[in-house]
Amino acid sequence: MKQIWILLLLMLMLSNIVLAVDFDDDISDEDKETFDQILEPVMKIYNFIKYSATILAVVFLVFAGLSFIASGGDQGKREQAKMMGTYVVIGLIIIWVAPLIVSFLVG
Repeated sequence: MKQIWILLLLMLMLSNIVLAVDFDDDISDEDKETFDQILEPVMKIYNFIKYSATILAVVFLVFAGLSFIASGGDQGKREQAKMMGTYVVIGLIIIWVAPLIVSFLVG
């Protein structure tokens, strides 16, 4: 019960802070430049992870294809290879489409 009161108190305090911020103010060029400087290393790390994950995904996709071909008549191995390929493609879509969705929502 004590945790609920603490949570309610925090929500009440945070709502006052959010209401105190004026979102209609324009951002100065200096603030934009500072934000871009902060964001630059983050984007470098993100791009490194994105391209590394893409290379790794291609390796796993080739492995899934070879497993599918080598499965012969074993239906279990064939299904496992198809699921691996599906998961790799879904992961690639998420990695490459996420920035577009964020930029669409923000912009």
